[in-house]
Amino acid sequence: MKAHIQQLLTVAVKALQDKQELPVSIDVAIIIDRTRDESHGDFASNIAMLLAKAAKTNPRALAEKIVAALPASQKIEKVEIAGPGFINFYLVHAAWKDIVATIFEQKEKFGRSDKAAGNKILLEYVSSNPTGPLHVGHGRGAAYGASLANLLAAVGYDVHQEYYVNDAGRQMDILAVSVWLRYLQKAGETIKFPSNGYKGEYVLKIAELLTQQCETRLIKPVEDIFQDVLPDEPEGGDKELHIDGLIRNAKKLLGQEDYALVHKTALENILADIKDDLSEFGVNFQQWYSERSLVDSGAIRRAVQKLKDAGYTYEKEGALWFCSIHFGDEKDRVLIRANREPTYFAADVAYHMDKFDRGFNHLINIWGADHHGYIARVKASIQALGHDPEQLEILLVQFAVLYRGEERVQMSTRSGSFVTLRELREEVGNDAARFFYVTRRSEQHMDFDLELAKSQSSDNPVYYIQYAHARICSVFRQLAEKEMSWDEAQGLASLDRLVEAHEKALLAQLGRYPEVIDVAAAAYEPHQIAHYLRELANDFHTYYNAHQFIVPDDALRNARFCLIVAARQVIKNGLTLLGVSAPETM
Repeated sequence: MKAHIQQLLTVAVKALQDKQELPVSIDVAIIIDRTRDESHGDFASNIAMLLAKAAKTNPRALAEKIVAALPASQKIEKVEIAGPGFINFYLVHAAWKDIVATIFEQKEKFGRSDKAAGNKILLEYVSSNPTGPLHVGHGRGAAYGASLANLLAAVGYDVHQEYYVNDAGRQMDILAVSVWLRYLQKAGETIKFPSNGYKGEYVLKIAELLTQQCETRLIKPVEDIFQDVLPDEPEGGDKELHIDGLIRNAKKLLGQEDYALVHKTALENILADIKDDLSEFGVNFQQWYSERSLVDSGAIRRAVQKLKDAGYTYEKEGALWFCSIHFGDEKDRVLIRANREPTYFAADVAYHMDKFDRGFNHLINIWGADHHGYIARVKASIQALGHDPEQLEILLVQFAVLYRGEERVQMSTRSGSFVTLRELREEVGNDAARFFYVTRRSEQHMDFDLELAKSQSSDNPVYYIQYAHARICSVFRQLAEKEMSWDEAQGLASLDRLVEAHEKALLAQLGRYPEVIDVAAAAYEPHQIAHYLRELANDFHTYYNAHQFIVPDDALRNARFCLIVAARQVIKNGLTLLGVSAPETM
């Protein structure tokens, strides 16, 4: 209906331009809003107030001219001018019934559009280091990213979903050493485990796998392992220098081939677990992009050279620096360390250069909120490489905080004391997890109420919405039990019988759905879909409690069944965007 009213106003404005009552050069977007008070009609526009200055008249006088120039429409009952110049549109009741017919025609495609057709987006999200299982904090980024991908596809974008695998660098070395030390402990060696090592149960399982593969082949003298290694933090030393010494000795003692085996075993085991976990969560990627591939292919070297050739690097203290401050960053950034090893930032520069080289001109990265300080340097590198930094949008996601009752559950991959995403899913179910994660803006703090997610009450939003869908299905079972049938054709032809206030409210709510999709996609806000579904479910439950659907009057019964079938379809469409099921029984 918004599009229809926009078209009417466009014609009216053009008519006034032809009569030279409005400048021909004027170009103002026509905004249509739903009214908050039904006494003010169904929709309103402030176009007269926006154009009054250009027309050199007061808004109300211009509103009168616009209304007079509006073409006739069978969907509009009346048009009124309110306040300083608002134009209020009142729809005929029959206009709302068209939405039911449209839903029946489009089914699962209802609400979708091709507005963004021809535009490609590379959406990168989760990208958690493969140093341990995904925890409940990572789950929010996964649910948000997958829902956003669905939402963008619903308005026509060609969305490529990608997970950047940090399979190179120091954190993976710490993991490899952690696994190797646990392997040695399993072999009977007495080793004080480093305070900065990975301590989770999963490390022990990988060490057991390594034992099965290699038996005693990787055992080395303990005194050699700790030779020239600085004291750990509990002994008054530095935990970072201590673990770095262990990494250095591990590489030396094991040699390139065996160290690579330990590293590969740890990486493949954890990455396989992450892939399986996300797949079961309904989150799937077109590509798992390896950081190590940037090293092996020479992409990092080429990206750094491109920055050098552009004159945006310099040498200082043996390291190669990027002139990030030149592009608005707070300080310059190291690309190549003094030991000639590339930094994580250098890999990120190469990765984003490769995204553009693959033909994507619209990039979206979903990062944890703790990466906020990283945005400026990445955008700076993109600009230095010759691209518009606005082509990259970075959306931040606050980690969800899990509560068991009043107790907050601590989460630390390094210490091993954390709740995994898999454990959360097993406890509350995929549907509750996917829905709860997207009930708030991604950048807002979120407390995950475990008990609420498991409850079967109207306070639990996902249960309340799914119950509306199941309740509609139950009405059809009741119809069959009464040996009655639903005549769809008669129902669609009798929609003018839907005159009750609850029916009008439900019809209006169904009509909002395409608008909600458009607005939510433009704002990257899947939570708008979640909130809309809660409102739609409430309208249905209110209608259900106030009226009988299985009535003797055939035409009225069939019309009401058409209405609730339309509601069921929209509920399912919305839940599908959020990765949540629409059960027929509960």
